[in-house]
Amino acid sequence: MNSAMSREDLERILDQAVQDVTERTAGVCLHQGTKSPGEDLCTVQITFDRGFRTSLTLCADTGLLKRMAENSFHEESVSPEDLEEFTKEYFNVLCGRIASAMFRATQVPAHFGPPVFYRGRYEPEDREIQFMLTYSDESLRSAQLIHHVPYSGGNEHTSGED
Repeated sequence: MNSAMSREDLERILDQAVQDVTERTAGVCLHQGTKSPGEDLCTVQITFDRGFRTSLTLCADTGLLKRMAENSFHEESVSPEDLEEFTKEYFNVLCGRIASAMFRATQVPAHFGPPVFYRGRYEPEDREIQFMLTYSDESLRSAQLIHHVPYSGGNEHTSGED
């Protein structure tokens, strides 16, 4: 994804996929914002292992993911196991949508591994942040979709912090 199209086009594809998939699968409207997720968060991550040399990571407030899971399952509360399963399945659907849009734009078929779920923040090794999109729901619970590229080795310190 890093050289197959412009960053602006890639951001547009990712943004549209996040907003559409989140509203359709979980009934939650997300809007781009500036507030980073808090301390109580979960991360789900995938790596494209064919087609593109990138990875995507979603860090989100646990409360936001919990609300999305409850809406999706039509339940008043969900167990930690249900939350993890929902989050992985949601991200799988989101990444499938992104891969499909990327194929339409570039004619490059992509494949990604299964989503991996983490409690707390996780950043993949040997990767650096190319950009991130930050979202909030109406209750100001936040999520960040982070696009990682292979580490270029240019800087001693690449924390991804702005």
